[in-house]
Formats: sequence, structure tokens, C-alpha cells
Amino acid sequence: MTTIPKTMAAVRLMGHGGLEKLIYSRDVEVPSVAPGEVLLKVSACGMNNTDVWVREGAYGTEDDPTAVSTWRRQGNTLTFPRVQGTDTIGYIVAVGQGIDKARIGERIMVDFSIYNRDDDSLADIDYMGHGRDGGYAEYMALPAENAHVVATDMTDIELATFCCAYLTGERMLERARLAAGETVLVTGASGGVGSGIIQLARARGAIPIAVTAPGKEQAMLDIGAEAVATRGDGDLVEAVYKAASGRPIDVVADLVGGAMFNDLLKILRPEGRYTTAGAIAGPVVQLDLRTMYLKQLELHGSSQGSRADFRRLVRYIEERKIRPLVGGVYPLSEFHRAQADFMQKGFVGKLVIVPD
Repeated sequence: MTTIPKTMAAVRLMGHGGLEKLIYSRDVEVPSVAPGEVLLKVSACGMNNTDVWVREGAYGTEDDPTAVSTWRRQGNTLTFPRVQGTDTIGYIVAVGQGIDKARIGERIMVDFSIYNRDDDSLADIDYMGHGRDGGYAEYMALPAENAHVVATDMTDIELATFCCAYLTGERMLERARLAAGETVLVTGASGGVGSGIIQLARARGAIPIAVTAPGKEQAMLDIGAEAVATRGDGDLVEAVYKAASGRPIDVVADLVGGAMFNDLLKILRPEGRYTTAGAIAGPVVQLDLRTMYLKQLELHGSSQGSRADFRRLVRYIEERKIRPLVGGVYPLSEFHRAQADFMQKGFVGKLVIVPD
């Protein structure tokens, strides 16, 4: 039987601000297990842009895009201190009332979503690491229904690269109805979500074209991009046209926003679909409504994913239709260095945090 300590190491977010708001401590109380929950001994947890944006309070409000605000538009659920971390892998070491003790010992991947509804609507979505504590710790408590066994021989670190990024990407493609044979343009393609979308598009039988920074072109081809347009290398519209060999762009999956936005709408074919789940180059953009309505375009906002999206993601993992992309591994005690490196974006795939 596993002996569960009373305290653990964890990184806690103490408020909005810089890296100084992330405090590593070895005397954080191990969470208790409520009825219907399990206690996870964490073995790996992937890092995401959302961790940084929530720390910075960079989501603005509908009235003021520059306001310090957290992730949810439906009412704030973030309280401090908070243990962040969504892409959690670990082993069940205890169960709460009503949960079969036979589950102890299972290796699980956490579905980090707090759905707040019984259907697949995401109108009131929240997540572990925001509305309750996540996986940047040695232990994590969560509802048993969110603890999923995945039939794969991937390592814990490899499995920790998927959940948030690939679930977000799968939801984007689902909302945009990307179909086999269609072409999708992926911006921010070297990041966790972007590199996931490239593989997820291939899993659907679609053709991904990557937009990425200079020096990362071959990496994009290696993970499945049909062709690459290099960001900042002349006119983007022309660069994409050449990369796609004149093939029409059916869907744009955008994680960048900023000054690129109007060009992306130009690139889309008539009746094309634009879907976004990020704005790393700037959240406030100019939109010429005439382009939108004269080209009969669809614009979709997307965040996280539904239970059905998660089940599809697990199937892709088990069927080896997608593969892990580990950009780096850091111990929990070096979390500041990990997030500083993460913000520099000098890697492809995901950074993963592991216990010391």
C-alpha cells in the first residue's frame, strides 16, 4: 500500500503578474479526496500558453481588452493560491467514497475540463488548474470520471504532451468541419496546439499547410505538414499560395491573430471557414466585414473541447494516429526556468514538468 504524505511539493500561482507570482514550495498540503474523486500521484504535466496568460491576467474583458482578467467570460472561478497545470499524467493512489478500490494503481490521463453541464455544450466550461487545482504538484485530486486509462505504451512524459493542446486543436477542426481531402492552413504551427493540429488534420485525411518561423520548416514537414510558408518572409498571401501549389484553402486554424488576421481572410477560399483558439501576436484585430460577407466566410471561436472530442483524442492516441512531440523536460523545482524558456518559443511541441 502506498503511504501518502501530509505535505507535497507544488508550484502555486499567488496572483496575476510576472514569474515572481509562481512560488515553489515543499510544504503544500496534499489534497483530500472527496466522494466520487481519486487521488493522483503526478508523474508528468505539460505546459501551455493558458498557464502564462492566466498568470499575466492577459485575457482582458469584453469592455476593456487591456484589463487584467482571467480566462473565463462566464464569471471568474480563479482564486489564489492556485496550482496550475492541465496536461496531467499519473497513478491513482487513493479513492474517495463510492469509487472502486480496484482503480488504485491505474495510470491515467486527466481530462482536465470542468464541464458544468451534462451535454456537450461548452457554454460554461472551466478547467482544472483554474477552477480547481491542477497538476504542477506531486499529488492532485480530481473527479474519478475525469481519470482515463489510455491503452498505449507511450511513456508518462510522452502522454503528457497531448491533452490540452490536442484537445483544443481537435475542437477547432471539429467546429470548422474539416473533412478528408480539404486543405487547412495552420498558423503558430510549431507550438503545442499548432503541431497537434497538423497531426490531427492528417488523422482526418486532410492536408495541412504550416505557417511557422524561419528555421522550423523541416520540423513541420517531419510531423506531417504538406508544405510550409515561412512567417515574415515577404507577402504571406503569396507565400501560402506557393506553398499550397495553388490549392484553395478550405480552413484556417489560427493561433496567432495580430496583424496577420486580414491576410488569413484573404487566403481563405469563398465559403471558407476560419477557426481560432489563440492570439499570441495580438488579440485585437481589424476586420473588414465586406471580406467576410462577400466571400461568405464562417468565423469560429473555440476553446478546450467536449467529452466527445476527448474520446476521439484518446482513440487517436491508442491507434497511433498522432505522436508525442516533447520539446523539453524540466523538474518541478525549476519551474521558473521552464516557463521562461516556454515564453521564448524556441522549441517544437510541448515542454513537460516532472516531479523532482
